[in-house]
Amino acid sequence: MPITLLVLDLDGTIIGNRPEVRQAVLTAIQAARRQGVKVAIATGRMYRAALPFYRMVGSELPLICYQGALIKDPADGRVLLHRPVPIERTFEVLDFLEGEGLAVHLYLNDTLYVNEITPAIRRYGERTGVEPVPVGDLRRVLTAEPTKILGHTDSEQTTDALLKRLGERYSRDVLYLTKSDPTFVEVTHPEADKGLAVRFLAEQHLQISPEQVMTVGDQLNDLEMIRYAAVGVAMGRAPAAVQAEAVWVAPDVEADGVAQAIEKFILLPDPLPCTPTSAITPAC
Repeated sequence: MPITLLVLDLDGTIIGNRPEVRQAVLTAIQAARRQGVKVAIATGRMYRAALPFYRMVGSELPLICYQGALIKDPADGRVLLHRPVPIERTFEVLDFLEGEGLAVHLYLNDTLYVNEITPAIRRYGERTGVEPVPVGDLRRVLTAEPTKILGHTDSEQTTDALLKRLGERYSRDVLYLTKSDPTFVEVTHPEADKGLAVRFLAEQHLQISPEQVMTVGDQLNDLEMIRYAAVGVAMGRAPAAVQAEAVWVAPDVEADGVAQAIEKFILLPDPLPCTPTSAITPAC
């Protein structure tokens, strides 16, 4: 069955070292759209931080952001789905992350609140084009349930250790725990992940099946949407656990891996490989 929906992650997938989408990738996306394929963005970014790239690729579908906690249509501003973190869990997670000495990001009403501006937070703001708002005690701004909570660590080892400890406290039906960057501990509503969001977009909004969906991502937070799609593609620098779930592993973002994946599965579709494989060595 031909692919009719292409869902792309942003950072590490179509955005590399520079905050832009490379021309070869844009050209491939445009070619897919000319064939009638609809293009969607699914990112861990804030809505406002994702919007410029959404427009750059010419998407006309609702935008999946905050790991799938928010699906909003830029065409008319409608919110199709919003699953914020329950307030009781929010206080607990803030206590935990601050107790570990982390700089914490609190995302509320598409605004980024922080305790204070640290060098890491300043770099984050520069990369995403978002101005963080320092408020001291984050609990002061909790007038509603936040869309996402993020703790900024100093290493992937620390991130993984903290995710493990949080996972021992909170089962998957209580909170969704993931990372979109080696130094991000990210917390959302238990039903807010990219797989569920892509499923909502495909089956409820477009009324198509997973067999018509292709997803591409590079991090742990992309795992669920890679599993969901008939053609789930992992980028070359994706963690081993993510690559293992993919139908194909594309070259790195700096090598225009998404362009090659679009050519392989949409523009010049090959039969699906019989086992997960890589961009270099076929499995069968």
